[in-house]
Amino acid sequence: MGVLNNIWRKIFIHLMVWVVLFSFPYLLSYDTDQAFKHVVAFSWIPLFLYMVTFYLNYVFFADKLFFQKRIIVFIVINILLVVVMIGFREWFTELFFPRPQMDDGKGPPRTMVYYVQALSFLVPIVWAVSLRTMERLNKSEAEKKEAAHQQLKSDLQHLHYQLQPHFFFNSLNNIYALVDISPEEAKSTIHSLSKLMRYLLYDTRTEEVPLKMELDFMEKYIELSKLRLTEKTKVTYNFPKLDDNIKVPPLLFISLIENAFKHGVSAQEESCIAFDIAMHGDRIVFKGWNTDFPKTHTDHSGSGIGLRNLQERLELLYPNEHSFDHEISSGYYHVKVETPLKG
Repeated sequence: MGVLNNIWRKIFIHLMVWVVLFSFPYLLSYDTDQAFKHVVAFSWIPLFLYMVTFYLNYVFFADKLFFQKRIIVFIVINILLVVVMIGFREWFTELFFPRPQMDDGKGPPRTMVYYVQALSFLVPIVWAVSLRTMERLNKSEAEKKEAAHQQLKSDLQHLHYQLQPHFFFNSLNNIYALVDISPEEAKSTIHSLSKLMRYLLYDTRTEEVPLKMELDFMEKYIELSKLRLTEKTKVTYNFPKLDDNIKVPPLLFISLIENAFKHGVSAQEESCIAFDIAMHGDRIVFKGWNTDFPKTHTDHSGSGIGLRNLQERLELLYPNEHSFDHEISSGYYHVKVETPLKG
């Protein structure tokens, strides 16, 4: 449908240009038969011949010859075309206004007239090739953008599918830890997990989701993760209350939350985890910090897939428009992600 609309739009623009070109000489002429014949002979007929020359090059010669590197054939055919068009123009002019021979020195030489006319026919030829070139460049650029967009969708879908089992694996580990500690809480957690899974399986199929829904999902995940923690770990979060107009890619920040619960908790030492999301102008800023307990060489939990996933998604979604900073300082892991705000 979009291609058809573009074709009709192009036809309309071409039609309007020629209507203006053909109307202008007539509007400037006097209302006499002689003036009308002058408009026909010296304006409409040349314009018609220019139009024929233009569209022969625009529709056929440019694509079939010029862009196929058959330049010599293109030049020869256009020379013959210009000769024929000049012949037609001379014939029509003589038909309306018979002219005396110009070899008596009283007018410009006939060869000079032909030379000027030949130059005038170069205009529609050059314009046809130039316009066709611009259209081909625009089409090529549009195809490149469409290919990049399709590749982006494919890459994001791959990362999404990669994240889902990763999330389920971590969530099941949380439930497994609760089974021995509190079977009743484990049952309740399974119910909560079913809601999270429903969001993952159905609501995140789109390219963007309301930020309000995403924040609600993160809150449920944080509360689910807190169930297996002891009193030695303090968890806080500050998420804004929003309407449904602001959109974000689904599951963009969940990897950071998972990472904090994986590496910021100790069974023996005091630990803390904190998250904050805020809007700063037209940007959304996620901040997180947690106590850092480095993994030992015997700890093989986690593969770093979450953070790699996040980095790849940010680069695909917001090239040169995002920031992702993280560091370990004074025993704390700090992370900050800033992206453009949509909606």
